[in-house]
Amino acid sequence: MLVVQAAVAKVKKYAVSESGDTVEMIERPGGGLSFVLADGQRSGRSAKIVSNIVARKVISLLAEGVRDGASARAAHDYLRVQRGGKVSADLLILSVDLQTHTLVVSRNTRCPVALMIGDTFTLFDDPSTPIGMGTGVRPIIREWPLQDRMTVLAFSDGLLDAGRRKGQRVPYEDLLRTFHAEDGRNAHRLAETVLQTALALDAGRPVDDTTVLVLTVYEQPVVDDIRRLQVQFPIPPVLHSLGI
Repeated sequence: MLVVQAAVAKVKKYAVSESGDTVEMIERPGGGLSFVLADGQRSGRSAKIVSNIVARKVISLLAEGVRDGASARAAHDYLRVQRGGKVSADLLILSVDLQTHTLVVSRNTRCPVALMIGDTFTLFDDPSTPIGMGTGVRPIIREWPLQDRMTVLAFSDGLLDAGRRKGQRVPYEDLLRTFHAEDGRNAHRLAETVLQTALALDAGRPVDDTTVLVLTVYEQPVVDDIRRLQVQFPIPPVLHSLGI
């Protein structure tokens, strides 16, 4: 039986109160899961409001059975009307569609999506346009049959910017290849490794909101039909009026 694992690791920009990236997950009406990664323009609270608007719109449409591409186009129209065409957002939709038995990637972002299928590496980096500004904006969509030994690595633009002040970059292609060859199952391990590498390049002070999304598909003997979800996030301390 094919088993899907997914993991997200994210961190906000250094010295900013809130991340402008939003990640949501929805179970598809026809079977499967969709993950939505939205990155609002700029950073902080204003960016978070924008990414929330986009993510909520896409999730609500996917929940109603609207296809990924149509959901992305509708989110573009909605954001453009809400913000007068003056604010943009990067949008990525990653879906495991059990109706078509495919992996579907829809991009409105400059960030590529890296994919390993078996021993074959693919970088989905076709030029695409963020949503919210202009007209005729459409997602760039690619689709692959679900099969054993698939690993998908997606991220927001904070990962591309990590290390640039030192003329360095996150070697995400190499990290993906190594992970896929050695294990290829534990999505959490790859997400954590990629994010920690980005943090190290910025000396623990990320230059932008950074989100890493990993999805793996692999063959496994049937043990049970239990679905599991694990979430961990830090709660910042309450700041009292004593200046703490």
